[in-house]
Amino acid sequence: MRRPHEHRPRLASRLALLLACWLAVLARTRAAGGVGMPANFIFGDSLVDAGNNNYIVSLSKANYPPNGIDFFGHQPTGRYTNGRTIIDILGQEMGLGGLVPPYMAPETTGDAVMRGVNYASGGGGILNQTGSIFGGRLNLDAQIDNYANSRHDLIARHGEVEAVSLLRGALFSVTMGSNDFINNYLTPIFSVPQRVTTPPVAFISAMIAKYRQQLTRLYLLDARKIVVVNVGPIGCIPYQRDTNPSAGTACAEFPNQLAQAFNRRLRALVDELGAALPGSRIVYADVYHIFSDIIANYTAHGFEVADSACCYVGGRFGGLVPCGPTSQYCADRSKYVFWDPYHPSEAANALIARRILDGGPEDISPVNVRQLIAT
Repeated sequence: MRRPHEHRPRLASRLALLLACWLAVLARTRAAGGVGMPANFIFGDSLVDAGNNNYIVSLSKANYPPNGIDFFGHQPTGRYTNGRTIIDILGQEMGLGGLVPPYMAPETTGDAVMRGVNYASGGGGILNQTGSIFGGRLNLDAQIDNYANSRHDLIARHGEVEAVSLLRGALFSVTMGSNDFINNYLTPIFSVPQRVTTPPVAFISAMIAKYRQQLTRLYLLDARKIVVVNVGPIGCIPYQRDTNPSAGTACAEFPNQLAQAFNRRLRALVDELGAALPGSRIVYADVYHIFSDIIANYTAHGFEVADSACCYVGGRFGGLVPCGPTSQYCADRSKYVFWDPYHPSEAANALIARRILDGGPEDISPVNVRQLIAT
């Protein structure tokens, strides 16, 4: 009869094997960006594009100066701002170390994927026709297709158990919807016929229906911690101010009404999916509220100009021509809320990122990003 202590060598060997496996995963986690820090998978438009559009044929690009003038090396990278994006700053504030690489970059392969990938694309939207005026762009369906390819590669390299574990502990963020208005419903060549046949309520319903499918698909591909960013006050960007001169010095009212109507439906969708998808933690980042506060109280936040682009060519607010090599630009970018006709400056991005990371329920709910990654 075998005595109880005779089981101990076998038990010890199993424990040693489990410890070795755990240490291997820990080592990969460190290589992926830091102890206890999650991988970071980013979906979105030009607000968070890190250079994917550099690799596609598109009229929407930012890989030329003066874009990137305050970025590392003072060189353009394809980011649509003077420095870092909201996502860059958020990742650095979380201590991830390094910048999440764009999916389309040739070096974004192998174990580089383990700390996350940026799939965002300037001009992209929820609806597949959005941004067609630019030619090439990666809409959200295409971005999720690319993520599915990354997921497949992770499983092939590390096995399903480890890959799924990494993904389910990762942080996912989706910043979409602005272009569906700015470069679709409100674009003059589309908007006149479309707005005759499709009232705002119907257009927004189509956006929400599509977005529900896309966020559910991400969940089915192992996304569990998802930050959904709403549409900001698009009527306040310099482009909308210049193309709606009847508003005077105020923000354009109709674009903001569209954003608010969409955001109400989006908040309900986030609540719906959070209740329906087991194990999910989906949070709603209210960038409309955050950015409206920055614009309304810009001097309190350290800015001097809240209605005009720092990088400008023409227009009362510098909103008529995209930022490019022939543009003039302000000497102190930290004093401007807007970098160009459409996008925040790095200084504004930093404020937004920190409020998403550590803000209260009026900024992000039901938890902020720091609380989300701790669960």
